[in-house]
Amino acid sequence: MKVISTNIGSPTTIHWNGKDEQTGIFKYPTNEALFLGKTDVLKDTVIDRKHHAGINKACYLFSADQYPYWKKLYPQLDWDWGMFGENLTIKDLNEANLRIGDIYKIGGALVQVSQPREPCYKLGVRFGSQEILRQFIDRGFPGTYLRILEEGKVKTNDELVLVERSENTLTVKQFYELLFARKKDLEIVKLAIDNPSLPEYKKVHLKKFL
Repeated sequence: MKVISTNIGSPTTIHWNGKDEQTGIFKYPTNEALFLGKTDVLKDTVIDRKHHAGINKACYLFSADQYPYWKKLYPQLDWDWGMFGENLTIKDLNEANLRIGDIYKIGGALVQVSQPREPCYKLGVRFGSQEILRQFIDRGFPGTYLRILEEGKVKTNDELVLVERSENTLTVKQFYELLFARKKDLEIVKLAIDNPSLPEYKKVHLKKFL
């Protein structure tokens, strides 16, 4: 896996439900290295800190390999890296191979896979259609958030080097599919609850299924 693009956003005003609000989802490529901090990416825009950034969502990765699929669905858009609000666009990222809890070295940062991204209406605003929320869920490749274990700079062409493989086999894709499944696979539920790297608040509602 390799960094294809480093992306940051400026505050952008959108109109939603009859009022103006700001968002940081409009991210675009930058020639600069990004500094991955404990709770966010330096110089990036985070408006809603209740649902974005923080220790468990300090940096968002999305796969460059998914772009051709979405370009076919939305050919009218002005495409560039960062379209999904990701800080780092990654070549060969596959959520089916990423375990929650895996630790990687990227450039000068040491990071841990923490949880998949769940889409909200702001992605729909970026794409000009709220239909993308259902499509994004059905596609099953949501990218992943990172926990920053050691802060550091990351630049284009930096490789993601696996440092430690999680002993818990729960993948980002498995957990993402579990979140939206009407009928929960109890084995995956147990795997999620037993995963020490998955944020505790993500486990709470799963326990009622056991």
